[in-house]
Amino acid sequence: MDGTVLVADDDRTIRTVLTQALTRAGCKVHATSSLTTLMRWVGEGKGDVVISDVMMPDGNGLEMLPKIGAERPELPVIVISAQNTIMTAIQAAEAEAYDYLPKPFDLPDLMKRTAKALETRRRAPRSEPVEEDTDPENLPLVGRTPVMQSLYRLVAKVMNTDLPVLITGESGTGKSLIARAIHDFSDRRTLPFVTVVASDLQTLEGPAQVLARVKGGSLLFDEVGDLDAESQLRIVRMLDSLGENAPRIMATSLSDLNDRLEEGEFRQDLFFRLAGVTITVPSLRERVDDIPLLAEFFLGRSERDGGALRTLSDEADKLMRAYSWPGNVRQLENTVKRLVATSREEAISRAEVEAVLGNQPAMEPLMGSSGSQKLSSSVAQHLKRYFDLHGGVLPPAGLYNRILREIEMPLIEISLDATGGNQAKCAELLGINRNTLRKKITELDIQVTRRRKLT
Repeated sequence: MDGTVLVADDDRTIRTVLTQALTRAGCKVHATSSLTTLMRWVGEGKGDVVISDVMMPDGNGLEMLPKIGAERPELPVIVISAQNTIMTAIQAAEAEAYDYLPKPFDLPDLMKRTAKALETRRRAPRSEPVEEDTDPENLPLVGRTPVMQSLYRLVAKVMNTDLPVLITGESGTGKSLIARAIHDFSDRRTLPFVTVVASDLQTLEGPAQVLARVKGGSLLFDEVGDLDAESQLRIVRMLDSLGENAPRIMATSLSDLNDRLEEGEFRQDLFFRLAGVTITVPSLRERVDDIPLLAEFFLGRSERDGGALRTLSDEADKLMRAYSWPGNVRQLENTVKRLVATSREEAISRAEVEAVLGNQPAMEPLMGSSGSQKLSSSVAQHLKRYFDLHGGVLPPAGLYNRILREIEMPLIEISLDATGGNQAKCAELLGINRNTLRKKITELDIQVTRRRKLT
Protein backbone atom coordinates (compact mmCIF):
# COMPACT_ATOMS: atom_id res chain seq x y z
CA MET A 1 0.00 0.00 0.00
CA ASP A 2 1.14 3.53 -0.71
CA GLY A 3 -0.37 6.60 0.96
CA THR A 4 -0.91 8.44 4.22
CA VAL A 5 -3.50 7.20 6.71
CA LEU A 6 -4.95 9.35 9.50
CA VAL A 7 -5.94 7.23 12.53
CA ALA A 8 -8.20 8.68 15.26
CA ASP A 9 -9.01 6.47 18.27
CA ASP A 10 -8.92 7.10 22.00
CA ASP A 11 -7.65 3.55 22.61
CA ARG A 12 -3.84 3.66 22.67
CA THR A 13 -3.56 -0.07 21.91
CA ILE A 14 -5.64 0.26 18.75
CA ARG A 15 -3.59 3.29 17.63
CA THR A 16 -0.37 1.32 18.16
CA VAL A 17 -1.59 -1.81 16.38
CA LEU A 18 -2.89 0.14 13.39
CA THR A 19 0.23 2.29 13.17
CA GLN A 20 2.52 -0.74 13.16
CA ALA A 21 0.42 -2.73 10.67
CA LEU A 22 -0.03 0.16 8.24
CA THR A 23 3.63 1.17 8.47
CA ARG A 24 4.72 -2.40 7.69
CA ALA A 25 2.36 -2.32 4.69
CA GLY A 26 4.17 0.76 3.34
CA CYS A 27 1.92 3.58 4.54
CA LYS A 28 2.73 6.75 6.41
CA VAL A 29 0.58 7.07 9.53
CA HIS A 30 -0.53 10.00 11.69
CA ALA A 31 -2.35 8.80 14.82
CA THR A 32 -4.25 10.84 17.40
CA SER A 33 -6.75 10.46 20.25
CA SER A 34 -8.40 13.78 19.41
CA LEU A 35 -11.03 14.65 16.80
CA THR A 36 -9.82 18.25 16.97
CA THR A 37 -6.37 17.17 15.85
CA LEU A 38 -7.85 14.93 13.15
CA MET A 39 -9.90 17.80 11.73
CA ARG A 40 -6.84 20.07 11.75
CA TRP A 41 -4.92 17.49 9.72
CA VAL A 42 -7.83 17.17 7.30
CA GLY A 43 -7.99 20.95 6.93
CA GLU A 44 -4.26 21.04 6.20
CA GLY A 45 -4.76 18.60 3.34
CA LYS A 46 -2.98 15.70 5.05
CA GLY A 47 -3.98 12.09 4.58
CA ASP A 48 -5.30 9.88 1.80
CA VAL A 49 -7.59 7.79 4.04
CA VAL A 50 -9.08 8.33 7.51
CA ILE A 51 -9.74 5.54 10.03
CA SER A 52 -11.81 6.97 12.89
CA ASP A 53 -13.57 5.72 15.99
CA VAL A 54 -17.06 7.06 16.75
CA MET A 55 -17.01 7.83 20.47
CA MET A 56 -14.06 10.12 21.16
CA PRO A 57 -13.25 12.25 24.24
CA ASP A 58 -13.88 15.50 22.37
CA GLY A 59 -16.80 14.53 20.15
CA ASN A 60 -18.57 12.05 17.92
CA GLY A 61 -16.73 10.78 14.85
CA LEU A 62 -19.95 10.36 12.88
CA GLU A 63 -20.75 14.05 13.33
CA MET A 64 -17.42 14.91 11.72
CA LEU A 65 -18.19 13.03 8.49
CA PRO A 66 -20.28 15.79 6.84
CA LYS A 67 -17.56 18.32 7.66
CA ILE A 68 -14.87 16.09 6.16
CA GLY A 69 -17.08 15.46 3.12
CA ALA A 70 -17.61 19.19 2.62
CA GLU A 71 -13.94 20.08 3.00
CA ARG A 72 -12.33 17.02 1.38
CA PRO A 73 -14.99 15.20 -0.69
CA GLU A 74 -12.36 12.90 -2.18
CA LEU A 75 -11.12 11.67 1.24
CA PRO A 76 -12.42 8.18 2.19
CA VAL A 77 -13.34 7.69 5.86
CA ILE A 78 -13.50 4.20 7.41
CA VAL A 79 -15.55 4.19 10.62
CA ILE A 80 -14.76 1.72 13.40
CA SER A 81 -16.95 1.56 16.47
CA ALA A 82 -17.68 -0.44 19.61
CA GLN A 83 -21.21 0.99 19.39
CA ASN A 84 -21.87 -1.80 16.92
CA THR A 85 -25.59 -1.61 16.44
CA ILE A 86 -27.34 -1.47 13.11
CA MET A 87 -28.17 2.18 13.82
CA THR A 88 -24.47 3.05 13.97
CA ALA A 89 -23.98 1.35 10.62
CA ILE A 90 -26.99 3.17 9.21
CA GLN A 91 -25.74 6.55 10.47
CA ALA A 92 -22.32 5.87 8.99
CA ALA A 93 -23.87 5.00 5.64
CA GLU A 94 -26.14 8.03 5.64
CA ALA A 95 -23.15 10.24 6.40
CA GLU A 96 -21.44 8.67 3.37
CA ALA A 97 -18.64 6.93 5.23
CA TYR A 98 -16.49 4.92 2.84
CA ASP A 99 -16.81 1.84 5.06
CA TYR A 100 -17.91 0.71 8.51
CA LEU A 101 -16.48 -2.02 10.75
CA PRO A 102 -17.71 -2.94 14.23
CA LYS A 103 -15.21 -3.54 17.01
CA PRO A 104 -13.54 -5.88 17.63
CA PHE A 105 -12.51 -5.81 13.99
CA ASP A 106 -10.42 -8.28 12.04
CA LEU A 107 -7.08 -6.57 11.33
CA PRO A 108 -6.42 -8.24 7.94
CA ASP A 109 -9.95 -7.28 6.87
CA LEU A 110 -9.39 -3.65 7.89
CA MET A 111 -6.07 -3.61 6.03
CA LYS A 112 -7.78 -4.97 2.91
CA ARG A 113 -10.48 -2.28 3.10
CA THR A 114 -7.86 0.42 3.66
CA ALA A 115 -5.95 -0.73 0.57
CA LYS A 116 -9.16 -0.61 -1.46
CA ALA A 117 -9.91 2.90 -0.16
CA LEU A 118 -6.44 4.08 -1.17
CA GLU A 119 -7.03 2.71 -4.68
CA THR A 120 -10.52 4.01 -5.33
CA ARG A 121 -10.40 7.20 -3.25
CA ARG A 122 -13.75 8.50 -2.09
CA ARG A 123 -16.85 6.43 -2.89
CA ALA A 124 -19.38 8.10 -5.16
CA PRO A 125 -22.42 9.51 -3.30
CA ARG A 126 -25.03 6.95 -2.52
CA SER A 127 -27.68 6.58 -5.20
CA GLU A 128 -31.15 5.18 -4.95
CA PRO A 129 -31.67 1.42 -5.32
CA VAL A 130 -32.07 0.38 -8.95
CA GLU A 131 -35.18 -1.72 -8.40
CA GLU A 132 -37.96 -2.14 -5.94
CA ASP A 133 -38.14 1.06 -3.91
CA THR A 134 -38.31 0.53 -0.17
CA ASP A 135 -41.92 -0.10 0.84
CA PRO A 136 -43.08 2.60 3.28
CA GLU A 137 -45.25 -0.03 4.96
CA ASN A 138 -42.23 -2.11 5.94
CA LEU A 139 -41.88 -2.94 9.60
CA PRO A 140 -39.46 -0.70 11.51
CA LEU A 141 -36.13 -1.84 12.87
CA VAL A 142 -37.00 -0.49 16.29
CA GLY A 143 -35.99 -2.03 19.58
CA ARG A 144 -33.84 -1.44 22.65
CA THR A 145 -34.14 -4.89 24.23
CA PRO A 146 -30.98 -7.04 24.55
CA VAL A 147 -32.29 -9.57 22.02
CA MET A 148 -32.70 -6.83 19.40
CA GLN A 149 -29.32 -5.27 20.19
CA SER A 150 -27.77 -8.69 19.67
CA LEU A 151 -29.56 -8.89 16.30
CA TYR A 152 -28.25 -5.45 15.31
CA ARG A 153 -24.68 -6.41 16.18
CA LEU A 154 -24.88 -9.56 14.06
CA VAL A 155 -26.35 -7.64 11.11
CA ALA A 156 -23.60 -5.03 11.35
CA LYS A 157 -20.91 -7.74 11.36
CA VAL A 158 -22.17 -9.59 8.28
CA MET A 159 -23.28 -6.53 6.31
CA ASN A 160 -20.13 -6.06 4.25
CA THR A 161 -19.12 -9.69 3.95
CA ASP A 162 -19.97 -11.98 1.04
CA LEU A 163 -21.30 -14.77 3.26
CA PRO A 164 -24.79 -16.07 2.43
CA VAL A 165 -27.36 -15.21 5.09
CA LEU A 166 -30.36 -17.29 6.20
CA ILE A 167 -32.95 -15.24 8.10
CA THR A 168 -35.48 -17.21 10.16
CA GLY A 169 -38.43 -16.15 12.29
CA GLU A 170 -42.17 -16.19 12.64
CA SER A 171 -44.52 -14.43 10.24
CA GLY A 172 -44.71 -10.70 10.88
CA THR A 173 -41.32 -10.31 12.57
CA GLY A 174 -39.65 -8.46 9.68
CA LYS A 175 -37.37 -11.06 8.09
CA SER A 176 -37.43 -9.41 4.66
CA LEU A 177 -36.71 -6.04 6.27
CA ILE A 178 -33.51 -7.43 7.81
CA ALA A 179 -32.44 -8.64 4.36
CA ARG A 180 -33.21 -5.23 2.88
CA ALA A 181 -31.22 -3.47 5.62
CA ILE A 182 -28.21 -5.71 4.97
CA HIS A 183 -28.36 -4.70 1.31
CA ASP A 184 -29.15 -1.01 1.73
CA PHE A 185 -26.23 -0.36 4.08
CA SER A 186 -23.67 -2.63 2.42
CA ASP A 187 -21.10 -2.18 -0.33
CA ARG A 188 -23.76 -3.33 -2.83
CA ARG A 189 -26.34 -0.69 -1.94
CA THR A 190 -26.16 1.00 -5.38
CA LEU A 191 -26.92 -2.33 -7.10
CA PRO A 192 -30.30 -4.08 -7.47
CA PHE A 193 -32.05 -5.88 -4.64
CA VAL A 194 -34.12 -8.71 -6.12
CA THR A 195 -36.60 -10.91 -4.24
CA VAL A 196 -37.14 -14.37 -5.73
CA VAL A 197 -40.42 -16.18 -5.15
CA ALA A 198 -41.53 -19.65 -6.23
CA SER A 199 -43.02 -18.45 -9.55
CA ASP A 200 -39.62 -17.08 -10.62
CA LEU A 201 -38.20 -20.61 -10.60
CA GLN A 202 -40.96 -22.49 -12.37
CA THR A 203 -39.27 -22.48 -15.78
CA LEU A 204 -35.82 -23.61 -16.88
CA GLU A 205 -35.03 -20.02 -17.90
CA GLY A 206 -36.10 -18.64 -14.51
CA PRO A 207 -32.69 -18.74 -12.76
CA ALA A 208 -30.93 -17.08 -15.70
CA GLN A 209 -33.57 -14.34 -15.80
CA VAL A 210 -33.14 -13.75 -12.07
CA LEU A 211 -29.36 -13.40 -12.42
CA ALA A 212 -29.85 -10.96 -15.30
CA ARG A 213 -32.01 -8.79 -13.03
CA VAL A 214 -29.76 -8.79 -9.98
CA LYS A 215 -26.54 -7.71 -11.78
CA GLY A 216 -24.23 -8.49 -8.87
CA GLY A 217 -26.48 -6.92 -6.23
CA SER A 218 -28.36 -8.86 -3.55
CA LEU A 219 -30.60 -11.86 -4.19
CA LEU A 220 -33.24 -12.83 -1.61
CA PHE A 221 -35.03 -16.19 -1.78
CA ASP A 222 -38.29 -15.51 0.07
CA GLU A 223 -39.61 -18.36 2.27
CA VAL A 224 -37.16 -20.82 0.79
CA GLY A 225 -38.52 -23.61 3.01
CA ASP A 226 -41.76 -23.62 1.00
CA LEU A 227 -40.07 -24.29 -2.36
CA ASP A 228 -40.66 -27.65 -4.04
CA ALA A 229 -37.88 -30.12 -4.84
CA GLU A 230 -37.52 -28.98 -8.47
CA SER A 231 -37.15 -25.31 -7.50
CA GLN A 232 -34.59 -26.23 -4.85
CA LEU A 233 -32.52 -28.11 -7.44
CA ARG A 234 -32.63 -25.13 -9.82
CA ILE A 235 -31.35 -22.86 -7.05
CA VAL A 236 -28.46 -25.26 -6.33
CA ARG A 237 -27.49 -25.30 -10.00
CA MET A 238 -27.81 -21.52 -10.23
CA LEU A 239 -25.58 -20.96 -7.18
CA ASP A 240 -23.00 -23.39 -8.53
CA SER A 241 -22.85 -21.46 -11.81
CA LEU A 242 -22.12 -18.04 -10.29
CA GLY A 243 -19.05 -16.31 -11.68
CA GLU A 244 -17.00 -13.31 -10.61
CA ASN A 245 -19.95 -10.91 -10.57
CA ALA A 246 -21.85 -13.08 -8.10
CA PRO A 247 -24.69 -11.46 -6.10
CA ARG A 248 -25.01 -11.52 -2.32
CA ILE A 249 -27.23 -14.50 -1.46
CA MET A 250 -29.87 -14.28 1.26
CA ALA A 251 -32.94 -16.35 2.13
CA THR A 252 -35.83 -16.17 4.59
CA SER A 253 -37.67 -19.08 6.15
CA LEU A 254 -40.68 -19.30 8.43
CA SER A 255 -40.22 -23.03 8.96
CA ASP A 256 -37.31 -24.70 10.74
CA LEU A 257 -35.10 -25.93 7.91
CA ASN A 258 -33.41 -28.43 10.22
CA ASP A 259 -36.77 -30.15 10.66
CA ARG A 260 -37.35 -30.07 6.90
CA LEU A 261 -33.91 -31.63 6.41
CA GLU A 262 -34.66 -34.46 8.82
CA GLU A 263 -37.96 -35.08 7.08
CA GLY A 264 -36.25 -35.21 3.69
CA GLU A 265 -38.22 -32.21 2.40
CA PHE A 266 -35.27 -29.84 1.97
CA ARG A 267 -32.03 -30.46 0.09
CA GLN A 268 -28.98 -30.68 2.30
CA ASP A 269 -26.69 -29.21 -0.38
CA LEU A 270 -28.96 -26.17 -0.70
CA PHE A 271 -29.09 -25.71 3.07
CA PHE A 272 -25.29 -25.57 3.30
CA ARG A 273 -25.14 -23.07 0.42
CA LEU A 274 -27.64 -20.74 2.12
CA ALA A 275 -26.75 -21.02 5.81
CA GLY A 276 -23.39 -19.24 5.85
CA VAL A 277 -24.73 -17.08 8.69
CA THR A 278 -28.13 -17.67 10.31
CA ILE A 279 -29.98 -14.67 11.75
CA THR A 280 -33.01 -15.43 13.90
CA VAL A 281 -35.48 -12.56 14.18
CA PRO A 282 -37.14 -12.68 17.64
CA SER A 283 -40.90 -12.83 18.08
CA LEU A 284 -42.66 -9.95 19.77
CA ARG A 285 -43.22 -12.24 22.78
CA GLU A 286 -39.44 -12.29 23.24
CA ARG A 287 -39.14 -8.50 23.25
CA VAL A 288 -42.13 -7.30 25.27
CA ASP A 289 -40.32 -4.15 26.43
CA ASP A 290 -40.13 -2.99 22.80
CA ILE A 291 -43.94 -2.97 22.43
CA PRO A 292 -44.44 0.62 23.72
CA LEU A 293 -41.59 1.83 21.48
CA LEU A 294 -43.11 0.11 18.43
CA ALA A 295 -46.59 1.35 19.25
CA GLU A 296 -45.26 4.91 19.57
CA PHE A 297 -43.57 4.53 16.17
CA PHE A 298 -46.79 3.37 14.51
CA LEU A 299 -48.84 6.10 16.22
CA GLY A 300 -46.37 8.71 15.00
CA ARG A 301 -46.41 7.37 11.46
CA SER A 302 -50.20 7.38 11.45
CA GLU A 303 -50.22 11.02 12.52
CA ARG A 304 -47.71 11.94 9.78
CA ASP A 305 -49.98 10.22 7.27
CA GLY A 306 -52.88 12.46 8.28
CA GLY A 307 -54.36 10.43 11.12
CA ALA A 308 -55.43 11.82 14.48
CA LEU A 309 -52.93 12.41 17.29
CA ARG A 310 -53.17 9.41 19.62
CA THR A 311 -51.24 8.08 22.61
CA LEU A 312 -51.56 4.95 24.75
CA SER A 313 -52.89 5.27 28.28
CA ASP A 314 -50.98 3.43 31.02
CA GLU A 315 -53.67 0.74 31.24
CA ALA A 316 -53.75 0.32 27.48
CA ASP A 317 -49.98 -0.03 27.48
CA LYS A 318 -50.16 -2.76 30.16
CA LEU A 319 -52.71 -4.71 28.15
CA MET A 320 -50.64 -4.41 24.97
CA ARG A 321 -47.64 -5.82 26.84
CA ALA A 322 -49.68 -8.72 28.23
CA TYR A 323 -51.08 -9.81 24.88
CA SER A 324 -49.38 -12.73 23.09
CA TRP A 325 -49.17 -11.09 19.60
CA PRO A 326 -49.27 -14.27 17.50
CA GLY A 327 -48.98 -12.08 14.38
CA ASN A 328 -45.96 -10.27 15.83
CA VAL A 329 -45.01 -6.72 14.74
CA ARG A 330 -47.29 -6.81 11.69
CA GLN A 331 -50.28 -7.58 13.93
CA LEU A 332 -49.25 -4.79 16.29
CA GLU A 333 -49.07 -2.36 13.37
CA ASN A 334 -52.56 -3.28 12.16
CA THR A 335 -53.91 -3.05 15.72
CA VAL A 336 -52.51 0.46 16.13
CA LYS A 337 -54.08 1.51 12.82
CA ARG A 338 -57.48 0.29 13.99
CA LEU A 339 -57.07 2.02 17.36
CA VAL A 340 -56.28 5.34 15.68
CA ALA A 341 -59.36 4.98 13.50
CA THR A 342 -61.77 3.92 16.27
CA SER A 343 -60.61 5.63 19.48
CA ARG A 344 -62.56 8.70 20.62
CA GLU A 345 -60.04 10.45 22.82
CA GLU A 346 -56.40 11.36 22.37
CA ALA A 347 -55.36 8.82 25.01
CA ILE A 348 -56.37 5.31 23.88
CA SER A 349 -58.09 3.49 26.74
CA ARG A 350 -57.77 -0.11 27.90
CA ALA A 351 -61.38 -0.75 26.88
CA GLU A 352 -60.64 0.36 23.32
CA VAL A 353 -57.62 -1.96 23.13
CA GLU A 354 -59.74 -4.81 24.50
CA ALA A 355 -62.35 -4.18 21.84
CA VAL A 356 -59.80 -4.33 19.03
CA LEU A 357 -58.03 -7.40 20.39
CA GLY A 358 -61.32 -9.20 20.92
CA ASN A 359 -61.05 -8.92 24.71
CA GLN A 360 -58.84 -12.02 24.70
CA PRO A 361 -56.27 -12.68 27.44
CA ALA A 362 -52.67 -13.44 26.69
CA MET A 363 -51.77 -17.09 26.19
CA GLU A 364 -51.51 -18.85 29.55
CA PRO A 365 -49.26 -21.74 30.57
CA LEU A 366 -50.21 -25.13 29.23
CA MET A 367 -51.15 -26.57 32.61
CA GLY A 368 -54.38 -25.35 34.14
CA SER A 369 -54.76 -24.28 37.74
CA SER A 370 -56.46 -27.49 38.65
CA GLY A 371 -53.98 -30.22 39.56
CA SER A 372 -56.51 -32.92 38.69
CA GLN A 373 -57.00 -31.75 35.11
CA LYS A 374 -55.56 -34.06 32.45
CA LEU A 375 -52.71 -32.69 30.36
CA SER A 376 -54.66 -33.31 27.15
CA SER A 377 -57.58 -31.23 28.44
CA SER A 378 -55.25 -28.43 29.46
CA VAL A 379 -53.56 -28.47 26.05
CA ALA A 380 -56.96 -28.42 24.32
CA GLN A 381 -58.00 -25.32 26.31
CA HIS A 382 -54.70 -23.63 25.50
CA LEU A 383 -55.07 -24.31 21.77
CA LYS A 384 -58.66 -23.12 21.71
CA ARG A 385 -57.60 -19.83 23.30
CA TYR A 386 -54.77 -19.56 20.77
CA PHE A 387 -57.15 -19.95 17.81
CA ASP A 388 -59.66 -17.56 19.41
CA LEU A 389 -56.95 -14.89 19.60
CA HIS A 390 -56.96 -14.72 15.81
CA GLY A 391 -60.62 -13.71 15.60
CA GLY A 392 -61.65 -16.21 12.94
CA VAL A 393 -58.43 -15.90 10.92
CA LEU A 394 -56.09 -18.87 10.73
CA PRO A 395 -52.83 -18.60 12.75
CA PRO A 396 -49.50 -18.28 10.90
CA ALA A 397 -48.28 -21.45 9.21
CA GLY A 398 -45.98 -23.76 11.18
CA LEU A 399 -48.35 -24.22 14.12
CA TYR A 400 -47.41 -27.88 14.67
CA ASN A 401 -43.74 -27.18 15.36
CA ARG A 402 -44.44 -24.08 17.46
CA ILE A 403 -46.80 -25.94 19.79
CA LEU A 404 -44.45 -28.90 20.09
CA ARG A 405 -41.62 -26.54 21.07
CA GLU A 406 -43.79 -25.03 23.82
CA ILE A 407 -44.28 -28.48 25.31
CA GLU A 408 -40.77 -29.72 24.56
CA MET A 409 -38.84 -26.97 26.33
CA PRO A 410 -40.39 -27.28 29.82
CA LEU A 411 -40.35 -31.08 29.51
CA ILE A 412 -36.60 -31.12 28.87
CA GLU A 413 -35.89 -28.42 31.48
CA ILE A 414 -37.83 -30.24 34.22
CA SER A 415 -36.29 -33.59 33.27
CA LEU A 416 -32.79 -32.09 33.38
CA ASP A 417 -33.56 -30.58 36.77
CA ALA A 418 -34.85 -33.92 38.06
CA THR A 419 -31.68 -35.70 36.89
CA GLY A 420 -29.37 -33.02 38.26
CA GLY A 421 -28.22 -31.92 34.80
CA ASN A 422 -26.93 -35.39 33.91
CA GLN A 423 -27.64 -35.53 30.19
CA ALA A 424 -27.14 -39.29 29.86
CA LYS A 425 -29.63 -39.91 32.68
CA CYS A 426 -32.04 -37.32 31.26
CA ALA A 427 -31.94 -38.91 27.78
CA GLU A 428 -32.66 -42.30 29.35
CA LEU A 429 -35.57 -40.81 31.32
CA LEU A 430 -37.05 -39.21 28.20
CA GLY A 431 -36.39 -42.27 26.06
CA ILE A 432 -34.43 -40.40 23.41
CA ASN A 433 -30.89 -40.58 22.03
CA ARG A 434 -28.29 -38.58 23.96
CA ASN A 435 -27.18 -36.77 20.78
CA THR A 436 -30.80 -35.81 20.13
CA LEU A 437 -31.01 -34.36 23.64
CA ARG A 438 -27.84 -32.33 23.13
CA LYS A 439 -29.20 -30.96 19.87
CA LYS A 440 -32.47 -29.96 21.56
CA ILE A 441 -30.59 -28.26 24.42
CA THR A 442 -28.66 -26.18 21.88
CA GLU A 443 -31.68 -25.35 19.70
CA LEU A 444 -33.85 -24.33 22.65
CA ASP A 445 -30.99 -22.51 24.43
CA ILE A 446 -31.58 -24.48 27.64
CA GLN A 447 -29.17 -23.80 30.50
CA VAL A 448 -27.84 -27.00 32.08
CA THR A 449 -26.71 -26.94 35.73
CA ARG A 450 -25.06 -30.00 37.23
CA ARG A 451 -25.92 -31.03 40.78
CA ARG A 452 -26.62 -34.22 42.68
CA LYS A 453 -29.28 -36.10 40.74
CA LEU A 454 -32.37 -37.96 41.88
CA THR A 455 -32.31 -41.77 41.71
